[in-house]
Amino acid sequence: MTELDLVGPTFVNFRDHVFPEGSTHGFRWVDLKSFRFRRGSQDAELLAAVIAHEQFRDDYAGGGVDPDGTRHGPYWLRSVSPDGYQPVSCTVATQTLRDWARQHGELPDSLSDALDTALFTVVDSAGRLYRLRDLGSMCFHDWGGVHIDFHEFIAIDDERQLLTLLVAADD
Repeated sequence: MTELDLVGPTFVNFRDHVFPEGSTHGFRWVDLKSFRFRRGSQDAELLAAVIAHEQFRDDYAGGGVDPDGTRHGPYWLRSVSPDGYQPVSCTVATQTLRDWARQHGELPDSLSDALDTALFTVVDSAGRLYRLRDLGSMCFHDWGGVHIDFHEFIAIDDERQLLTLLVAADD
């Protein structure tokens, strides 16, 4: 199996920014986990490797990574497989994330800058993007419906040998 080395996480919390009148943070945030991979790795191997990685065992509901965990986001970990990811264009990924970010009104400049730096540069530099499709409520773990919105993408940048797991959600 392809090995992934964690480079580091990046977290952008909308609550850290002052929103203009008529807009709100909506308890939203973006979590990015970046990994180095060896040149020549195939996408199917990379998807399987990120799913198998300890950092993938995160319920994204405040508990953080649980090395022995059985949850990933709203889903039981056993329900997530490489087949659950669908190729998506940069245009579609960017539009989805921008619409999600702006759903509660205009963003403060400081947050727009943070998203451009942390999120959209990763999306723009990816050679390939995959989106976790909606696996359905039958795959939800015992309290898996807690997020109103849950968007997950995997960005693969061959030039930098970097895979980034992007999660944009709310709590």
